[in-house]
Amino acid sequence: MQPRHVRFALLAALLLPLALAACGEAQNNQAVAPPPPKVTVSKPVQKMVADYDEYVGRFVAYDFVEIRARVSGYLDKIQFTDGQLVKEGDRLFIIDRRPFEASLEQAKAAVEQAKANLAFAEADLKRGSNLVPGTSITQQTLDQRVQAKRVAEASVMAQEAALKQAELDLQFTELKAPISGRIGDRRVSIGNLVSANTTLLGTVVSVDPIRFEFTMDEASYLRYLRAASEQASDKPNRGMSLPVKLKLIDEDNFVHEGKIDFVDNVIERGTGTIRGRAEFKNADGKLTPGMFGRIQITTAPPAVALMVPDSAIGTEQVRKFVFAVSADGTANPKYVTLGPVVDGMRVVTAGLEAGDTVVVNGLMRVRPGIKVAPEEATASAGGSKEAVVGTN
Repeated sequence: MQPRHVRFALLAALLLPLALAACGEAQNNQAVAPPPPKVTVSKPVQKMVADYDEYVGRFVAYDFVEIRARVSGYLDKIQFTDGQLVKEGDRLFIIDRRPFEASLEQAKAAVEQAKANLAFAEADLKRGSNLVPGTSITQQTLDQRVQAKRVAEASVMAQEAALKQAELDLQFTELKAPISGRIGDRRVSIGNLVSANTTLLGTVVSVDPIRFEFTMDEASYLRYLRAASEQASDKPNRGMSLPVKLKLIDEDNFVHEGKIDFVDNVIERGTGTIRGRAEFKNADGKLTPGMFGRIQITTAPPAVALMVPDSAIGTEQVRKFVFAVSADGTANPKYVTLGPVVDGMRVVTAGLEAGDTVVVNGLMRVRPGIKVAPEEATASAGGSKEAVVGTN
């Protein structure tokens, strides 16, 4: 058996080459630097955009009329179908005319009687005037005949007024549409007693045009005023001749175009808002009073904006940044101010230039000051050549 010191010497001789090989491999690994990370870069997209504000509101009818009778009577006829479109002057309801026709005939007879009395009084006065006062007729009798003529004249006027009222009452038995629009359902059935100025028979609302009411905050109201023309400050809309568009709750785009026609005269203390109103065409009658919608008010002319994908934007606490790659491949952060999303791209309002090359893919592999291996890509914004940018 070999001595212990001989065995240790043999083991050391066997392990020494392995240790030297491992040290050499470690030195080689330290000497070789890792390759630069591959990233996708692109120039910012330039596009014409326009700032706008959005508000939720509700449609209201341009005209709204409640149909009530001016005379009392029993409802005789209904000459419309519930919910149909009517024109101004169309007959809607008819109250039983027979009592009013009889009253009209009585009024005509009363007028004729009053005229006959007037003719007799005039003839009697004429005969008395031809007589010599103090001989055949006294002054008192003559005065009485003058008074009788005046009373007869007043009676004729009173009866003629009663005749006009009887004619009006007969006309009021036919209830006609005061405006053109859509009528609702009948509130009273045939045969029921209708009370004058009390019983509601139906309602009519105008269809075209239609109005849209909304409320804006005080800051936006002041901003619109400053953008408006000073010469138009006396107009109902305070000169806010701003383009407006609207979409319904089931629509994706703002397809209805209108104009602001009125701004209220007070700001509500409790909410700090003021009421505005816009007018829209409604030839097909699709827009209905009471319907909700969202209105879009353009606040500035279209201007060129820079846009990048959301994947290119990083966050550092409360600041936003993008990595810009220089000509030598070095990536450095640029802190930016962001706007809203337009056509799937994020608007950059400050901190970025049109000529910058921005990392749009592989942001997690980039560190400030390192070199990267950029691959060109084209960032694109869909939609039309001109878009809108919302601020509300």
